[in-house]
Amino acid sequence: MSAAAPLAWWVWPLALFVACFVIGLIAVPAGIGGGTLFVPVIGSFFPFHLDFVRGAGLLVALASALAAAPVLLRSGLANLRLALPLATLGSISAIGGALLGLAMSPQLVQVLLGAVVLGIVALMLLAGRSDVPAVREPDALARALQLHGVFVDRASGRTVHWHTHHTLAGLLTFLAIGTLAGLFGIGAGWANVPALNLLMGAPLKVAAGSSGLVLSLVDSAAAWVYINRGAVLPMIAVPSVIGMMLGARLGAGLLDRLNATIVRRLVIVVLLFAGSRALLRGLGVWL
Repeated sequence: MSAAAPLAWWVWPLALFVACFVIGLIAVPAGIGGGTLFVPVIGSFFPFHLDFVRGAGLLVALASALAAAPVLLRSGLANLRLALPLATLGSISAIGGALLGLAMSPQLVQVLLGAVVLGIVALMLLAGRSDVPAVREPDALARALQLHGVFVDRASGRTVHWHTHHTLAGLLTFLAIGTLAGLFGIGAGWANVPALNLLMGAPLKVAAGSSGLVLSLVDSAAAWVYINRGAVLPMIAVPSVIGMMLGARLGAGLLDRLNATIVRRLVIVVLLFAGSRALLRGLGVWL
C-alpha cells in the first residue's frame, strides 16, 4: 500500500480561515473574545508550534474586537469611559505576561493553558450572572471616572440606565487579567465579562460589548512582544485574522438578537474539549 500523499500547502490556511470564521461568529455574542477559543482549538488540533499559535491568537483576538467595535459602539453596547481605564492597566500587565510566556517551555505552557481553559469552563458554569445587576449607587472612583451610560435593549425594547461600583477592585482585577492574556495569547474576554458584570455591576450586554474594546488594547500591547520575537507567521496569522474579522462582524450584529444561553453552552462544550486536549497533550498523554 502506498503512503498517503501529503496535503497541499493551501489546505491548512483554508482550514484556519473556516475555523476562525466560526469562532468569530460565536465568540462575540458570548463576550469571550476570539483568542479564548482560538489558542486551545488551533493549538490542539493543528500542526503548529504553540508559540506561533499564541502570537496569532493575540492578533485574532485583536481583529475580532476591532471588527465588532464600530457596531457595538453605535448600538451603545460598548462604553469607552468604562473600557479605557481597565484596558490601560491590562495592557501594562499583558506585556509582562507575554515576556514570561515566551520564556517558558511549550510543554509547560500547554499544561498551564489546559488548566486555565478548564478553569474558564468551571467559571462559566458556576458563576452567577445578571442581565442588569442592582447597583444602589456608584462609588467615588466610578463617579470621578464617569462610569455610567444608557442603552436600548432591542430584545426587550426597554431603555436601560446603568452605573458601576467596586471600581478599585475592578481595576486591580484587570491587572491580573492582562497578565493571563499576554501569557497564553488567549485574549481575556472570558474574564472581562464576569469582572465587569458580577464585580463592577455593568449590565451583561454592556459588559460583553465593552469587553471587546478592552481586548483591542490589551491584546495589541502583548502582540508587539510576539512580533518582536518573531513568533508571528503570516501563513498562520493572515487567514486566521481574515476569518475572525468576518465572523466577528456578523457575530456583533447578532449580539442583541441571539439567545445568549445557547451561545454560552456551545462555547462551554468547545472549551471543555479543547482544554482537555491541551492539558493531555502537554502531559504527553494525547499527542
